[in-house]
Amino acid sequence: MKVFLVWSVRSVTTFWRRVLTIRWSGGLSQSPLPLKCGRKGREEQLAPPHRVGIALDEKFHRWTVAFGILLLSFTNISLAEEKNALFVAFAMTKEQESSPLPTDSGIFLRKSIDSDWQRIGPVIQQMASFATDPNNLNTLFIACGNGIVRSTDGGATWRMTTGWRESDVNKVVVDPENGRNVYASSVWGISASYDGGETWQTANRGLRKRFSRSIMVDSRNPKRLLVGTEDGIYESRDRARSWRPVRSSPKIVVLRMDRSQADPDLWIAGTEGKGVYLSRNDGRRWESAAPDLKEANIYGVTADPHNEQSLAAGGWAVGVWVSSDTGKTWQQTESKLPSPNVMAMTFDANVPGRLWASTFEEGTYYTDDGGKSWQDGDLYGAYVWDLGFVKIAKENG
Repeated sequence: MKVFLVWSVRSVTTFWRRVLTIRWSGGLSQSPLPLKCGRKGREEQLAPPHRVGIALDEKFHRWTVAFGILLLSFTNISLAEEKNALFVAFAMTKEQESSPLPTDSGIFLRKSIDSDWQRIGPVIQQMASFATDPNNLNTLFIACGNGIVRSTDGGATWRMTTGWRESDVNKVVVDPENGRNVYASSVWGISASYDGGETWQTANRGLRKRFSRSIMVDSRNPKRLLVGTEDGIYESRDRARSWRPVRSSPKIVVLRMDRSQADPDLWIAGTEGKGVYLSRNDGRRWESAAPDLKEANIYGVTADPHNEQSLAAGGWAVGVWVSSDTGKTWQQTESKLPSPNVMAMTFDANVPGRLWASTFEEGTYYTDDGGKSWQDGDLYGAYVWDLGFVKIAKENG
């Protein structure tokens, strides 16, 4: 498993949505790319330079995209046996300059706590989330503004597998038992693939409103999915072919969801303007929690996979709050982050008790003592869209 973050770019030209195929080649390099995304006061060296090749129409002497194909150089990873590692996907740095190319958008890997962040995959618009197929670690998915980008060879090549109907994708998830079932949430609702991401179809039957940020597959029953929409939480029991509202969920935008691996009946959700909600019976009934956050926009929620008692939540202007009794009581962390605006959070899948938090453009940090102190995880200036752990291949380390 690994942790990942995602960020997006402010300025993108319209031709990106017309890209049909994307292919990258290269090796996992230690050479740095001078992206302006590091600790405050200096530029962090992140990844090797990326070259963009766009075919020139010699007849008219203007830039075109030949046959909708855009070739880019990228950092390649080769996946084999499973291991644990930290992923980060982020975009839109504070120092980002206006540019037609999203050079400061991507998914990054940190192999150890002392190593530098290294880019994996392409550089494209609005990198929102990342997933791997637990059944085949050579299959990788990226959710982005253009749709879904997939690699079936451990990152050696990548291809956009969605069409013009699938765009502005916020999250992509894979069935833990059958990698042919892949699901994505977006501004336009739910898309589903039943052939490993090769083809996609709209899966909005039963949704009253379509905007969707968070989607999860029930690991105990992969036919069941939960999705957070602008109309609350919806449930599917037939692999996204139909949806029905969870009546007790808040009828408001659900920004983030997580499920406790230590207690699979315990779910947590962050909402827009209604704070934190908890379910203690496997997502069937939800109730408001954390009274001090009841009017907050909660962008990050997480459950500790090593401790069923530990939960955390964070959001805009409220910082980080933690609970050590399954959400019955909540306390704000003693030590404050450089910014009270928290965009994403996750407990560490490898280090028990470690909590990661990403602030809006002021860096990503981790704590090993429940928030009494925070350690710098770099990424100053980044807008983190998503943060979490996934399985990747062993030979990358």
